[in-house]
Amino acid sequence: MKLNDIRTAEAKLLVRTYDRTPISFVGGEGVHLFDENGAAYLDLLSGIGVCALGHGHPAIQAAIDEQSRKLMHTSNLFYHPGQAELALRLTEMTGLDRVFFCNSGTEAWEAGLKLARAYATLRRSEGTRLGTKILALEHSFHGRTMGAVSTTHKLAYRGPFEPLLTGVEFVRFDDVADLEAKFSAEVCAVCLEPVQGEGGIHPVSKEFFAAARRLTHQTGALLLADEIQSGLGRTGEWCAYQQYGILPDVTTLAKPLGGGIPIGAMLCTEEAARALSPGMHGTTFGGGPLACAVAIAVIDTMRRDNLLDHIRQTGKYFFEQLQSLAANHSAAVEVRGKGLMLGMELSNAELAKHVVARMLERRIVINRTSETVLRFLPPYILQRQHIDQAVQTLDEILSSAATAANLPAAVQGAHA
Repeated sequence: MKLNDIRTAEAKLLVRTYDRTPISFVGGEGVHLFDENGAAYLDLLSGIGVCALGHGHPAIQAAIDEQSRKLMHTSNLFYHPGQAELALRLTEMTGLDRVFFCNSGTEAWEAGLKLARAYATLRRSEGTRLGTKILALEHSFHGRTMGAVSTTHKLAYRGPFEPLLTGVEFVRFDDVADLEAKFSAEVCAVCLEPVQGEGGIHPVSKEFFAAARRLTHQTGALLLADEIQSGLGRTGEWCAYQQYGILPDVTTLAKPLGGGIPIGAMLCTEEAARALSPGMHGTTFGGGPLACAVAIAVIDTMRRDNLLDHIRQTGKYFFEQLQSLAANHSAAVEVRGKGLMLGMELSNAELAKHVVARMLERRIVINRTSETVLRFLPPYILQRQHIDQAVQTLDEILSSAATAANLPAAVQGAHA
């Protein structure tokens, strides 16, 4: 089916939740995607941080082929080897004790929120004062389901679905004084992303993270770290919180975990896990044999190929090249991020939209987040020549835009 036929069919059949870019990708290899005409695109988005090993990786293909021939699904009413094997890898790399498997990041976050409320109930039954209030950060993004969107700050995501989960209050990003003012024994959980993704690639400061850990330790509240976008190596460590030397009570993983196969995981301490017992939470598909087999292959490949070191080195080079580029363009406000989770903030939203569109015309895939930020979430196998290609193209696009007599008008005209 050709692109125009697909667009016509989708316009009649699908619920309209996305404004799609008019390109139909039909294949991929390594860091490249291929459209229906065979044109190759450098993929610096990797399916919003999902395709960690790139496209068509032989380890993932082999895992899918082998496991699909054995067993696809049994439900969580029975055992299969994959969950324990994957859980062992995840607990070793995160420093946490127990795992709940699900299908996506938002489901993992829902499990974390439910755990926090259940833990507060347990502690109250044991005589400890612990309320039900949840603190989240401004500019946060935790998912689209009702609990996750309740802790997501942007009103456009929350407003149409209110009333949402009660007892959620937002703290100003990186503001320790505001956190301390809003924290009390009524709080059962403090929620944060070590690096805000949808919010514009903003790493939280060590001071704020440490304050959240200190306050939650004082009362017994849980510290929840959302690593759905920043975890499993994206920032150069298995989890971004490891760069801060702070261990949360709960963390959530998803996007890169399955290399393209849907899987999510909520991990927690032994203490927090006391709050859940059989029947309190569950999932039909979560942690199935196929998803676990692929996730194991992703992790084992990352270890075998020493990809964490590669991410750190390649990410450092990418960051430095973007910084050099930004120094030569007044429209570039700031470069932020860690590892291969990077963002370049531009001076206005229309320019950022223009740049994303022009990059795509030059067959380089990125996207725009928080209106003004160019987001780079490439596959972990990215090489320096790919970075050089992207930075040179970005330089040419920004230079071309800067030479326009009236930049805002020129940018708007490009989208008229």
